[in-house]
Amino acid sequence: MTYTIDILNTQESYSCRANESLLDGMARLGRKGIPVGCRGGGCGICKIRIESGEYTAKKMSRCHVSEEEQAAGVVLACKVFPLSDITLRVIGKCQRQFERKCVKAETFLLATSESGE
Repeated sequence: MTYTIDILNTQESYSCRANESLLDGMARLGRKGIPVGCRGGGCGICKIRIESGEYTAKKMSRCHVSEEEQAAGVVLACKVFPLSDITLRVIGKCQRQFERKCVKAETFLLATSESGE
C-alpha cells in the first residue's frame, strides 16, 4: 500500500509505502538538505511533527523524543511508517536548513522561468 505524505514546511508531497519509513520516502524527493542522520533513531536529526494521519512507530531514543512529545505527534521520521496519508512538519535542528533549501530551489526556478530559459 502507498500513501501520500504532505510536508507543510515546503508544500511538497511524496509517496511512501507502508513498509518504508517516512524518512526513506522523503529522501526520494531528490534534493539535498533533507534531515538525514543515523537512520537508527539515535541522532534526532530527522525530527518531525505528525499533524494528521495514522502511523506506527518503532522505538526512539528518549534523549531526542520524550514520551510527552511522542504523545503529541513528535517523532523521528526514520522510525515512523505510514498507515494512512500523513501531513507532517519538519522541526528541530534541521527545520531552517530544510526550508531554506526549498526556498533556494523555488527562487532558481522562478528566475529561470522569468528569463525564458
